[in-house]
Amino acid sequence: MENKNKWWKNAVVYQIYPKSFQDSDGDGIGDIPGIISRLDYLKKLGIDAIWLSPVYRSPQDDNGYDISDYQDIEPMFGTMEDMEQLFVEAKKRGIRIMMDLVLNHTSDEHRWFLEAKKSKDNPYHDYYVWRDGEEDVYPNDMNSVFGGPAWEWVPELGQYYFHQFSVKQPDLNWENPKVRRELYDMILWWMEKGAGGFRLDVIDQIAKEPDLKITNNGPKLHEFLRELSRETFQKGDMITVGEAWGATPEIAKKYSNPDGSEFSMVFQFEHIMLDQEEGKEKWDTIPLNLVKLKKCLAKWQNTLYQVGWNSLFMNNHDLPRIVSRWGNDGKYRKESAKMLATMLHGMQGTPYIYQGEELGMTNVQFDSIEEYEDIETLNMYKERLEKGYQPEEILHSIYARSRDNARTPMQWSSEKNGGFTTGEPWFAVNPNYIRINAKEALEDENSVFYYYQKLIQLRKENPVFVNGKFELLLPEDERIFAYTRTDEHTKMLVCTNFTDEEVSCPLLDEWKDGEVWIQNYEDGREGNILRPYEAVIIAFTGK
Repeated sequence: MENKNKWWKNAVVYQIYPKSFQDSDGDGIGDIPGIISRLDYLKKLGIDAIWLSPVYRSPQDDNGYDISDYQDIEPMFGTMEDMEQLFVEAKKRGIRIMMDLVLNHTSDEHRWFLEAKKSKDNPYHDYYVWRDGEEDVYPNDMNSVFGGPAWEWVPELGQYYFHQFSVKQPDLNWENPKVRRELYDMILWWMEKGAGGFRLDVIDQIAKEPDLKITNNGPKLHEFLRELSRETFQKGDMITVGEAWGATPEIAKKYSNPDGSEFSMVFQFEHIMLDQEEGKEKWDTIPLNLVKLKKCLAKWQNTLYQVGWNSLFMNNHDLPRIVSRWGNDGKYRKESAKMLATMLHGMQGTPYIYQGEELGMTNVQFDSIEEYEDIETLNMYKERLEKGYQPEEILHSIYARSRDNARTPMQWSSEKNGGFTTGEPWFAVNPNYIRINAKEALEDENSVFYYYQKLIQLRKENPVFVNGKFELLLPEDERIFAYTRTDEHTKMLVCTNFTDEEVSCPLLDEWKDGEVWIQNYEDGREGNILRPYEAVIIAFTGK
């Protein structure tokens, strides 16, 4: 089952965080009818698929990643009829819907877990991971990702259940073939309904062995994944991407093997950890070292060439806005947003655009912790206050790193609440919506939106984006990120300036006779000087 010419290699995916995308009924929460109303906007951008963050029924302990019913829709987002309508309307526009699947755990309100807690003899008991014990004597000292022990005592059973995340997210027992069969049948049901692919949340955690303190990359992981793929994805023409924080390029070769035995690709996070102080938390930031970023991305590009496939992303619902993070969200907001997009989209892999990225939306800076929503952010604020940090110091970290930066509502217009809702939004809109919004972008031919549209079009028209071999140039240069992509017909240079200063780039002299495919300054360029955050793609083509 070779995936040499799979459609998703040419595709660009757009991630929607439903709660913050578009509200249709004035309750302040984004919903599925709201998404349907914006499909023409996404069609205009040129994307091929939507990655939809979870819309399943859920108590929302962890933003919908705690699922209580995989085959129902959370009422705040709409109904199953709305979901079916989304499949239909998206398909009319040539857009597939990639659903977010959580197969590592369920909500503790899922019917399986409610049954599992009734007795050790219950047929559903073994759907989860249990250990006998005594109260306050944990099976071992493992902690959950969200803090506190990874074991929760159930007195009526005299047992602990294992949860890698929230206490309301008990881990499923993948050793049990019945669990796997239930999950496969559910996936096939969604495929039948019209799902065009799946993003698999923390999928590298499913083969956990808690007694050995193994959570990710467990011994049976790839055995489970191959069975999952064989029983489900391979029965359709799916795009599949696994979230794998523990992935290395070598492991990613297995995940994205061209024989299609596991996934299309994985999300790996090595590059986006580079501005975090080593050995410290994500809140402890250091300036991005461009040389390290180039070497990291080049390693992934070269290791997976012809033996795997990359996902290309800098933003998602858990990450701060890239233009504020690695660009300049003030004077050079548009230029740096376009530059970062050029650097990313020129590489081999499937690009992912997170809602608002195509507008150059920025991080938000609220005045007080009371205005923030994210549980991780609120917990960190409390912990650091107790450790003696000053409030303004903690807020500075939040401005840089909070997941809430990605979750402020989409900025559609300069109308009240950015056109997101007619009601009271569940979370405040970034005040800069007055000048940064979709309506403004669509009226400005030099907007970030139209630049993304052109990058997407270039990818569709030029096979070198998909097939070309990557070569990093100027690896030790601390200001310029430049590389080539080469196939049998085309050689393409991607050249970007990561600074707010003019930089001389002699490389450009060698390419002066090439065809400029795209550039992020409106007036053409001359000589070998790159202006602040300037980006250009130049190509030589010949049969």
